[in-house]
Amino acid sequence: QVQLVESGGGLVQAGDSLRLSCVASGRTFHIYAMAWFRQAPGKEREFVAGITGSGRSTDYASSVKGRFTVSRDNAENTVYLQMNSLKPEDTAVYYCATDKKPYGTYQAELRDKEYACWGRGTQVTVSS
Repeated sequence: QVQLVESGGGLVQAGDSLRLSCVASGRTFHIYAMAWFRQAPGKEREFVAGITGSGRSTDYASSVKGRFTVSRDNAENTVYLQMNSLKPEDTAVYYCATDKKPYGTYQAELRDKEYACWGRGTQVTVSS
């Protein structure tokens, strides 16, 4: 199973920006769709953003669309989440995850894929 390590979280003020990184192990990183999820205290984990194996297509939760940008650098086995105009409601532990099957092997929207491998998460806290 792929090992994922998130980094880049921190404490910021509303309106600030952060860039999260997720570094994956393995030689087949580029063939899997990836996604970012987040979980706030007392709430269920929710989809934030997803990206195809090639990086050509992305999807976002409505709450972050226009503010967050997901990208990937397959040469570095890394997925990024650029977060701009942060709001207090963005406060959560952010996790990256990889689809359990190679991209293209089954049909599903990025937010609906069967993500199976998860990182340990990185805390993002946005103050008012």
